[in-house]
Amino acid sequence: MKRNILAALTCIALLNACSKSENAGSSQEFNAAKDAAISDFVNKVAIPGYAELKTKAIVLNDAVITLNSNTTESNLFAARNAWKDLRSTWEKCEGYLFGPVEDDEYDPETDTWPVNFNDMDALLSSSQPLGLADIEALTTRSLKGYHPLEYMLWGQDGNKAAASFTARQKEYMTSLSLHLKMQAENLYNSWIPSSGNYADKFLKAGTGSNIFVKKQDAFIALTEGMTGICAEVADGKMKEPFDAFDPQIVESPFSGNSVTDFKNNIIGAYNVYQGKFVEDGTAIQDLVKLRNSSLNALLEQKFTAAINSFDAITLPYEQAIINQRTQCQNTMNAITALSEILNDQLKPFVIANITD
Repeated sequence: MKRNILAALTCIALLNACSKSENAGSSQEFNAAKDAAISDFVNKVAIPGYAELKTKAIVLNDAVITLNSNTTESNLFAARNAWKDLRSTWEKCEGYLFGPVEDDEYDPETDTWPVNFNDMDALLSSSQPLGLADIEALTTRSLKGYHPLEYMLWGQDGNKAAASFTARQKEYMTSLSLHLKMQAENLYNSWIPSSGNYADKFLKAGTGSNIFVKKQDAFIALTEGMTGICAEVADGKMKEPFDAFDPQIVESPFSGNSVTDFKNNIIGAYNVYQGKFVEDGTAIQDLVKLRNSSLNALLEQKFTAAINSFDAITLPYEQAIINQRTQCQNTMNAITALSEILNDQLKPFVIANITD
């Protein structure tokens, strides 16, 4: 009888061990993926994202300089496209709003909204100098960055003509674009090893970093970054103007680019989960696959649903909050559902499984 009990217990133990191995992967495999995910976030997500941002900011600045010297409709069209192209990268980079972008306030310095066009018109009507140093010294952050430049390029109603630019407007937009270029360059430099080297603080998570004392801290930062941008889009960027029926407080109202902005924010969070910006890498997703494949499947489904939901909003957001309210609400619901899984399931996964 005793022998049978011991045999049964041995079988149960073996079954449990097999089950654990199948669901969890080996500790060696998990630890290797964990280290690779830290490295690849730096080298395949953060630095490539900020490198692309810097490159596109240079293109935008060049386009604005060209528009300033030769103010034609074709040059205005090129400058608008360069602005949208830069915005696409910036919004994806908002999937990881921690480190210098937050600590050194690159985000509020360049992306404060909403913009009060009356404030900009008052500035343009004044005698205040509008050189680069003057723009940098402005204490009202909504007067510098992406959105004042957007207003310069599109106008209040989104249909500004090249012939309508004044000398003051051209001076202002040229300084704004140069300021954006310098901010993008400084943000990139803050990460790379040859300059600010914030990369090293992340790479040394759990092995000497004074910010990410444990490896777990690095993965919590990534998870909270994804959760945070989802919450910002659903509960702030979309919900505030939606609830107020107020197009004036939409994030990018002059260009009609808001829905694209919002979608790129969620794509940026998905990039962090997958470990890629241009090139694929190892990421949190790979750790989840090793230990909880059903959670990975759920996150894949929620990310895809949230991103695809934007396709139903076919009007600029400032119009959609009036005429496509069901579609807007459905998208907010999809993003909120994703945010809840990130916070309620992915973050506990990180805490339970990444114990250094």
